[in-house]
Amino acid sequence: MHESLEKIEHHIINKVRELRLSKGISQTSLSHSIGKGTTFISDIEAPSKKAKYNVIHLNLIAKALDCSPKDFWPEKPL
Repeated sequence: MHESLEKIEHHIINKVRELRLSKGISQTSLSHSIGKGTTFISDIEAPSKKAKYNVIHLNLIAKALDCSPKDFWPEKPL
């Protein structure tokens, strides 16, 4: 995979994790709140897994975390 794609994917995964933790929401709870299975968020947050978010996931997560989808993105391109 292209290195800049990996950087942006990791940035977004880390921002979702950061916001999730700041609100005291578990991986399981967030997974269920967006209509996914128990391990959906943990699979994405695990570095050993290849799972990634798509834009629909990010929109649903933003609703669940009461934030904007743009909160997951960096200020400038990576």
